[in-house]
Amino acid sequence: MATPSNKKTLMTLYSAPDCVFAHRVRFVLEEKAMEYQTIDVDLTQKPEDLTELNPYGEVPTLVDRELAIYDSMLIMEYLDERFPHPPLIPVDPISRAKVRVGMLRFERDWFEVLYRPGHSSKEIQQTKENLRTGLATLSSLFSQQRFLFGDELSIADAALAPLLWRLPALGVELPKGARAAQDYMERIFNMESFKRSLTATEKALR
Repeated sequence: MATPSNKKTLMTLYSAPDCVFAHRVRFVLEEKAMEYQTIDVDLTQKPEDLTELNPYGEVPTLVDRELAIYDSMLIMEYLDERFPHPPLIPVDPISRAKVRVGMLRFERDWFEVLYRPGHSSKEIQQTKENLRTGLATLSSLFSQQRFLFGDELSIADAALAPLLWRLPALGVELPKGARAAQDYMERIFNMESFKRSLTATEKALR
């Protein structure tokens, strides 16, 4: 993956070309201007060192020196605490809690059903409709502010953006009245850090 010359330290990310959860981490790494190497994992033939680093054998797994971290939300929070500029989590406890609750809702309401095994086709279809209506509802928010929790990008935007990129592949189309939500998505998709976070497989999704 091409990286700008002003990047900071070297880490290793075990990823997959079309993993929505790994995409979140790549976006944060690029937004933080971190230097990192990516190891693309074939989940049907996991490398031995991945299962040694992560007992669940999952991606994303981030290795920073002697530390191995897994679960995309834990990795994103770690990166923001370890490399605080630009900040992606608010400083005050109430705002931090609001961001984390928002991320939890995205995870339970949308990501778990669409990207974790064990859900019926009926549940998946209903979740896609809930996603469509939920984003349409958020459109009124985006008409007042640039991002989910104000005028600055937050970790919640980074968590949601990879799903928004995949809407066409999911067959989810927002209603015409959700113009502000569409503008929000384009705002993120046009960020250089988001563009750099995309794999060739992900670029082909749109």
